[in-house]
Amino acid sequence: MTVKYTKDHEYIRVDGTTGIVGITPYAQEQLGDIVFVELPAVGKVLKQGDEAAVVESVKAASEIYAPASGTVSEVNSTLSGEPGLINTAADSDGWIFKLTLADPAELDGLMDADAYAKITD
Repeated sequence: MTVKYTKDHEYIRVDGTTGIVGITPYAQEQLGDIVFVELPAVGKVLKQGDEAAVVESVKAASEIYAPASGTVSEVNSTLSGEPGLINTAADSDGWIFKLTLADPAELDGLMDADAYAKITD
């Protein structure tokens, strides 16, 4: 499974043609306690860079952008009742949505873990 990162602190874990999207542990740490998540609609078609979701914390609201183009195939509905899951498990159970990728080649323009680590130091 490949994991790529955006400059806006989203991650996408790619398994075949499906991408699992969430925010990085660094991003959730910067936001503080997450109190609300606005999930995208299943079936929504997104272009790379489109606003896909919103997370609200005690500090601020932050848009979550699509790291790649595709169609939302699933959302993490657990977050509706338990948004703090992003704080406790940002890169595992705290994923936000799944995307069926339209153009996997777009992922080549994203950062790998080493490159992402350099921008968060």
